[in-house]
Amino acid sequence: MNGNCLTHGYADGRYVLPPLPYEVTEMEPVVNTQNLLLHHDKHHAAYVAGANAAAEELRRINNGSLGGELAPYCTQKLTFNLAGHILHTLYWHNLSPLPQDLPFGLLADVMSRSFGSYDAFYRLFTGVAENVQGSGWAVLGVDSVSRRLMVCGITRHQDVLVPAFMPLLACDVWEHAYYPTWKNNRKGYIEAFMRHINWKFVSQLYENLV
Repeated sequence: MNGNCLTHGYADGRYVLPPLPYEVTEMEPVVNTQNLLLHHDKHHAAYVAGANAAAEELRRINNGSLGGELAPYCTQKLTFNLAGHILHTLYWHNLSPLPQDLPFGLLADVMSRSFGSYDAFYRLFTGVAENVQGSGWAVLGVDSVSRRLMVCGITRHQDVLVPAFMPLLACDVWEHAYYPTWKNNRKGYIEAFMRHINWKFVSQLYENLV
């Protein structure tokens, strides 16, 4: 899953915090400027730092500088932080400052075959996002075994890091993503997210897989 999602999040052998693909003020009123800055500059940056630290620790284990008994802990630390980095990188590019039209082209055709209609997909995706217990993500992706589109809810970042699932669209429903703007109105935030999906970006990701 990493290739498509990390195009903007990896450089010179290290994970990097990608710049937002729009001005920070442009996502008002979906997410207010202060909320967006906190989410990108603090939360996402922490995942990048954590992934780089864990990757370096694993390198030191492999060259004998650290004991091998630390490998399981460092691996868990890397998968959590790297998955957080991947999903957040995807999330920023999934959003468009301007309200968007419905999916189009090949992706629209496949969504109709997979879910019956866009409306059915909308109900499924928003229902998953609203009902992820506690904090987590709603994700649309491709099951690379069946080649079918799937919607899943995840409560831990690393749960989506499986080779057979390629995410295309991710809605962050951790409270830090929306609470300063929407308070406890998760549904309002999700509906605003759905109106501002960058379907051109999502379609390009899909077409790169097929």
